[in-house]
Amino acid sequence: MGFLTDPDIGQYLLRDEGEVVVDEVRHHWTAYVRAGLEILVAAGLLALSPFVPIDLAWLPMVVGGAVALHGVWLGLGEHMDRFVITNMRVFRVHGVLSRQHATMPLSRILDITVSKPFVGRVLGYGHFCFESAAQEQGLRDIRFVGRPNERDQAIQRVVQRSGLRGPRVN
Repeated sequence: MGFLTDPDIGQYLLRDEGEVVVDEVRHHWTAYVRAGLEILVAAGLLALSPFVPIDLAWLPMVVGGAVALHGVWLGLGEHMDRFVITNMRVFRVHGVLSRQHATMPLSRILDITVSKPFVGRVLGYGHFCFESAAQEQGLRDIRFVGRPNERDQAIQRVVQRSGLRGPRVN
């Protein structure tokens, strides 16, 4: 079951080229709220089944089981969605049964927009929007990033150290 619960970021690294992970970003806990609420609703439906007529007891059990499975699926999908910052690029791996992998070299990053909605400012999360020279890309919006200012600074530090934005001025 490990292949279903671990995105295995190491397999995507270019170790021969000296690529190392600077930061592996998991979703902020608020991304799991919907999944948690669905599981609570499912538990309520399952707890309701002893109190309905015996002829209909199967209905809350089936609906509760389906809602619980959907909640677990949503939670697992959020867990498997990882955003990784390395010394050479940024990439995102997501998907439970089938995996998608999108990557962007540091040299292609033109702009990073960090948006923090009011609730995100209170709870400590934000969303990234990457702009590059390409019109369509698989790595554009990264949502529910915990400590977004620190993650943005980590990316900026890596870009600066790689020499892509010119020398530092003292």
